[in-house]
Amino acid sequence: MNTTTGPTPAHARPPRTHAPGPRGRWWGLSLLAEMKADYLGFVTRLQRDHGDITYMRLGNEHAWDLMSPELVREALVNHADALIRWERGIEVFAQVFGQSVLVTEGPTWQRQRRMLMEAFTPKRVAGYAKLMTHAAQEAFDAALPPGQTRGLVAMDALWSRVTMDVILRTMFGRSAQQDSVAAAQATQVLSATAYREMFRLFTLPDWLPLPGKAAKRQALKTLRDLIQQQIDARRAAGPADADHPDLLGRLLALRDEATGDALSPGEVFDQCIVSFQAGHETSATALLWWSRLMAEHPDIAQRARDEVFSVVGDEKPGPEHLAQLPWLTATLKEAMRLYPPVAALMTRRTTAPIVLGGWAIPKGAMLRITPYVLHHDERWFHDAGAFKPERFLDDAPPIPRGAWMPFGAGPRVCLGQHFAMLEMTLLSAMLLQRFSLALPDHAPPCEPQLHVTLRPKEPVQLWLQRTPVAGPGNPLTFAGIA
Repeated sequence: MNTTTGPTPAHARPPRTHAPGPRGRWWGLSLLAEMKADYLGFVTRLQRDHGDITYMRLGNEHAWDLMSPELVREALVNHADALIRWERGIEVFAQVFGQSVLVTEGPTWQRQRRMLMEAFTPKRVAGYAKLMTHAAQEAFDAALPPGQTRGLVAMDALWSRVTMDVILRTMFGRSAQQDSVAAAQATQVLSATAYREMFRLFTLPDWLPLPGKAAKRQALKTLRDLIQQQIDARRAAGPADADHPDLLGRLLALRDEATGDALSPGEVFDQCIVSFQAGHETSATALLWWSRLMAEHPDIAQRARDEVFSVVGDEKPGPEHLAQLPWLTATLKEAMRLYPPVAALMTRRTTAPIVLGGWAIPKGAMLRITPYVLHHDERWFHDAGAFKPERFLDDAPPIPRGAWMPFGAGPRVCLGQHFAMLEMTLLSAMLLQRFSLALPDHAPPCEPQLHVTLRPKEPVQLWLQRTPVAGPGNPLTFAGIA
């Protein structure tokens, strides 16, 4: 007698093993060439043609792409203990970041993460707000020549200068403007170099006289010298100058709750350089896209400006204002949805067999997650190519967890996410207090280009117009020159 009442429940079916995906020539090397030429376009087509989970052979690698919020969270959260970072990515990043929390695994990573969390709590981060606003005020006051109310400004340079000064002040308690231009250039060189090296099987020694090696060596030296000089100056000052509220002071004061040990000198250096690189480049990139989008949408920008003046007036914003600026915050989140600074190459290795979405993933497989594809999926974001900050307001339809992930997810979620959101909110509010933004006539569309971060392919120039505001005792002054 047949007692079957319906199809077998999904959870009771044996996991499947042969996921759809492209079949490349020469053991998948043709696919690797396509990815190198246009990674985001390749993965977007991959989802369109094959679905939310795909498999491909790339030489000796067995690569799986995960392209739905459910699969991403299942991997990064539910199976976090069975994942490590992709070894090739770690090898490339370790050349710059040493054995920092971005690179380490296992007990070393757990110890570093546990200790560093204390320096990046929302309460600790709020203490950096005045350093951030001082840096922003100086940069914005100098954005246009004295007495000039309108000018065409290179926003790439402006945001690099502001965020560089912010990270230098928050890390070391003082600015180092004489080094900022060289450090910003070094950051861009290393980002582009790291992206190229991701697609190679190994990295040739940097001392070889090959194209790009001299620029890489000089960029590494520039950043390492800058960080080491600051650490040496602090140590030379002695105990009387040791208790600083900046990030370096926090790092030097950290103690492991389990052992009482401090970070080693090498660990302090490595954490400083990763905080410097990540804290500057990702924020500058996010704000660059945000300012371009605000110039393209003056009605959205005006609503944000009105909100800022309603809440803050022409005073400096602070951490206490963040919850009162929902529209401004929504514009920043929507900018990071359209153009996530870390748009791709979030890659993991399985250390044990796992099951994802009903598919059996073997030990040793490579899992790839591309936030850019998740952020542009019409299932989660209607009219996904449009700039619509209202998606992130409290009364908007809920966004599935994992569909928006500019800071990652799971145990390895970005330690600096509170720092980044505070910095970007304060800086964007201060820019809107001082300027309105407009595109130059015949400005071309802004095409994204993927390095390690997602940056505009061409430089971004905007017209900045000083904003008339009501000031104390003066019914009409110009922000920044009153």
